Amino acid sequence: MRCLVTGATGYIGGRLAPRLLADGHTVRCLARRAGRLRDVPWAAGAEIVEGDLRRPKTLPAAFDGVEVAYYLVHSLGQERFEAADREAATNFAAAAHAAGVRRIVYLGGPEPVGTTTSPHLRSRSEVGRILLAGEVPTVVLRAAVIIGSGSASFEMLRYLTERLPVMVTPRWVRNRIQPIAVRDVLRYLCAAATLPPQVHRAFDIGGPDVLTFREMMQRYAREAGLRRRIIVPVRPLTPGLSSHWVGLITPVPSGIARPLVESLVHEAVAHEHDIARHIPDPEGGLTGFDEAVRLALARIRDADVETRWSTASGPDVAAEPLPSDPDWSGGSVYTDVRRRSVAAPPGALWRVIEGVGGEHGWYSFPLAWSVRGWLDRLIGGVGLRRGRRDPHRLQIGEALDFWRVEEIVPGRLLRLRAEMRLPGRAWLEMRVEPDDTTGHSRYVQRAVFLPRGLAGHAYWAGVAPFHAVVFGGMARNIARGAEGQAADDVDRTVEG
Repeated sequence: MRCLVTGATGYIGGRLAPRLLADGHTVRCLARRAGRLRDVPWAAGAEIVEGDLRRPKTLPAAFDGVEVAYYLVHSLGQERFEAADREAATNFAAAAHAAGVRRIVYLGGPEPVGTTTSPHLRSRSEVGRILLAGEVPTVVLRAAVIIGSGSASFEMLRYLTERLPVMVTPRWVRNRIQPIAVRDVLRYLCAAATLPPQVHRAFDIGGPDVLTFREMMQRYAREAGLRRRIIVPVRPLTPGLSSHWVGLITPVPSGIARPLVESLVHEAVAHEHDIARHIPDPEGGLTGFDEAVRLALARIRDADVETRWSTASGPDVAAEPLPSDPDWSGGSVYTDVRRRSVAAPPGALWRVIEGVGGEHGWYSFPLAWSVRGWLDRLIGGVGLRRGRRDPHRLQIGEALDFWRVEEIVPGRLLRLRAEMRLPGRAWLEMRVEPDDTTGHSRYVQRAVFLPRGLAGHAYWAGVAPFHAVVFGGMARNIARGAEGQAADDVDRTVEG
């Protein structure tokens, strides 16, 4: 069966595509830029096509010959996201009908109740109605909180619980939620591809446990080996204040935290389990909350997180290409270039470069990087807490602290684009150049800044005096780290 997966660069879509391939389906992925999927392990087995759900003329090629189309995109965190999602869903439904698609599958959120529902839930519900109103048989799966390594909801839960043994919380921590393990979500999505055409409706999906968010935090603490948390709900914390609080404590920035928090203000409990008539529960039942947390924590400990919310939340990789000169960019370009000879082979230097950020840090003045991260969080930026998905390997398009991987050429080049709040645009480029005469290597580091207005020029002037410490120290310590790696390699060879 030929399946089209939209949102394959996202958290769920990036996990669904390889599972559909493993089930024997032919998979085509729609992405605004094919390069976003260049480095994923399963890319060679899938067809990647470029297109945009908000540009109907780009869609016929993507839908051609497709039997099952998955709608797994949303505009969360963007301005006017409700209008954007409405337009995308309308175009998706029309393109699917025109191409003769036999089945649409959509993963949405819980059905909102009442007139004061959150914009996020309201939008997810509207997308479901648009798809169900179309001509193509559609299954809408409505899930509340998804528990899995790397999901935004799980990261919120994890960081709040781990970092705050005592916390004052909003009243919504008492609301009931029916979380579901990501493995069960993926199981439903895969099985929905083979449902008969007469199945055309929405289904609530949830795990076996109904808990309050407060209970979820306490049970997470138990599974993580932490002491029981002291949680004091209070009235004054509105969703807006709560989102800023979540943004400061967790890796999830307030722009994404706010719609998630607003959704938690409403109870999210499945009202039916009719999906079991068509997709029976697995032997042993659906995954419980405690087991889902154990599985997620094991993935994190083993550095085996398949996809993360932060990769999905980023803009197109090539949206803001690195400028090559002032004339091309239309204005001033500030650069800081550092070069060092490294008494280590290129491979050892590359391992250090590809391992920067996250737990490894940035090889220079940790306090300065930490302060810059906190300042970014305070003004609504992403800060440093996004970390990295894998401690040793990077992929194009994924987040790395407050950077995003714009380009990676294994063994040669890593280019990062800044996503911290800045009066301009910035890149950090790290390059390996082999020294053929010695077998060693040269390290070339370049920081590039495009100022925006007077504030941008003033910003560069203000931070330039610190570059010798921050960027100079970074180049020096990366070189030393590579030389240490090379020495360790020699020792292991001798011992072997």
